[in-house]
Amino acid sequence: MNRIDEKFAQLKAEGKKALIPYICSGDPDCGSTERLVYALEEAGADIIELGVPFSDPLADGPVIQAASVRSLSGGFKIRFVFDIVRSVRKKSQIPLAIMIYYSSILGYGKEKFVKECIDSGVDGLIIPDLPYEEYDEMLPVLEGTELYMIPLIALTSNDRIPMLVKNAKGFIYCVSSLGVTGERKEFDSRVDSFVARVKECTDTPACIGFGISRKEDTERFGKIADGCIVGSAIIRRINETGCDIEKVKEFVKGLK
Repeated sequence: MNRIDEKFAQLKAEGKKALIPYICSGDPDCGSTERLVYALEEAGADIIELGVPFSDPLADGPVIQAASVRSLSGGFKIRFVFDIVRSVRKKSQIPLAIMIYYSSILGYGKEKFVKECIDSGVDGLIIPDLPYEEYDEMLPVLEGTELYMIPLIALTSNDRIPMLVKNAKGFIYCVSSLGVTGERKEFDSRVDSFVARVKECTDTPACIGFGISRKEDTERFGKIADGCIVGSAIIRRINETGCDIEKVKEFVKGLK
């Protein structure tokens, strides 16, 4: 088991659900990203997603797009995320997943990227633009490692769900809504049956993301899923408060 497995086993034993915050690496700078990881853990985060900024983030809404622009404008490079993880691992063993677009991995070099993930202490990979039919592009490089590729499953997957979750590790990223990331007040009426269908097909924990932004959301979806993923709402507060660590921490505590 890697750290993600251990965390979900612990949560299950305690009858709790996972809170998984997403932050954009390098926004506003790498030092702040590391400090935010510690603050999020103190606030009750169980797993943290570190986004790698990208110039054309197709799955991301305006808040995360703006964070990517700020990070890249500040000179962020992919190798910096590994520096952040190495620093975090000196003080914390919280599970860390990297969300990154596949073209960034290709540009970096698949073998080199995976080796850096393993050497630095990354536990999971989320690759939003790599469809299931192209998983063979990455799986041979991951074979025999404890680095998990975490699948994203769309609300419209329907009959494909059993196939998509068959060999899943870590957790399933259930996408709650059609479209891109961003805070929402209303969710698709199919979301409950969608998550239930995912859970019928696998014992791998099912977590829900896209649009989760309030305590009411985490309470609602905590009843049907194994965890909630929150990104845009946190990034908005990082930006609006000038990365006031304590204010961000207080917001995340409220979600937990």
